Amino acid sequence: MTFRKSEYDRTQVNLALEASIHIGLMILLVTACLVILRPFIPLLAWGIIIAVSAYPGFQKLQLVLGGRGALAAILFTVLLLAFLIVPVVLLAETLVEGAQTLAAHFKDGTFTIPPPPAGVESWPIIGAPLNRVWSLASRDLAEAVRSFAPQIKAALPGLLSASAGIGLTVVQFALSIVVAGVLLAYAQAAYEVSCSLCNRFFGDKGPEFQQLMGATIRSVTNGILGVALIQSVLAGLGFLVAGLPGAGLWAVVFLIAAVLQVGALTLIPAVIYMFTISSVTKAVIFLVWCIFVALVDNVLKPLLLGRGVAVPIVVVFLGAIGGFVALGLTGLFLGAIVLSVGYKLLLAWLDQSSTATQKA
Repeated sequence: MTFRKSEYDRTQVNLALEASIHIGLMILLVTACLVILRPFIPLLAWGIIIAVSAYPGFQKLQLVLGGRGALAAILFTVLLLAFLIVPVVLLAETLVEGAQTLAAHFKDGTFTIPPPPAGVESWPIIGAPLNRVWSLASRDLAEAVRSFAPQIKAALPGLLSASAGIGLTVVQFALSIVVAGVLLAYAQAAYEVSCSLCNRFFGDKGPEFQQLMGATIRSVTNGILGVALIQSVLAGLGFLVAGLPGAGLWAVVFLIAAVLQVGALTLIPAVIYMFTISSVTKAVIFLVWCIFVALVDNVLKPLLLGRGVAVPIVVVFLGAIGGFVALGLTGLFLGAIVLSVGYKLLLAWLDQSSTATQKA
């Protein structure tokens, strides 16, 4: 009897050891796969998000083309690439032209900065130092630049790094669009894979969670990123018409701030600048336009978010900030969507657990 028990114990130990080895090997394999795919994870994630968001429009285009999915995917990819590349080219041209004009004005000595308005010095905290620097720049710009030479020199590497990061982000977006086009071309196969994964993870609730993820992705993409893009286009048009220097750069800054839900704050310096360099009439018209741009999201967000699943703004904000810190500029957009999806899945899981407890 003792022999049988010790043999049974050895068998259990061997089985536990074998299971531990299998689990360890599986963890090593998964870790190795993640390490290999790590550079491509943001690219793949963004491609999936674009494909899911664009799928309703892709279906309509596919119907127009008589059900030819490959042709519809190619046309859709070309259109999305055009929407990305054309604004980038226009922005680059604006920045280059602005830099050339600024350099020409510096060279011939015609570049001047108007003196600060009378009330600037009375502003709290920043009024006195701003008035001092502004006054110096209006009297002797070269001296003002020399006085800030150490700060400019220290900030230059960061500026160059940010410029390189923006270029890399554009390339990542372009590659993500190509990935989305491939996924759309094989939409049925991708749908079956997603169904299998959801059923594997969530069991009978798989289809429900799959629909929730798709609705959340479309809701955040349209309601947050879509509104931010629309506002940025409107703001950029206002900057160009008003003749604001570096209008393209202002538009990019506004886009980032709009994703963070603080786009209106970036319009304040632009309005102040216009009141200092332009006539009162032109500055007031620009102010009215900026107010319109700042308030238009109150109309667009209910329309676009209402088509999907509403997500609290704080979740979007935290996702954008966390994504930016973790993944750079791409994560600013990707983080908001991923965290929103996770938030809605958590709520659905909690609701499912609560319902099961009540039934028990």
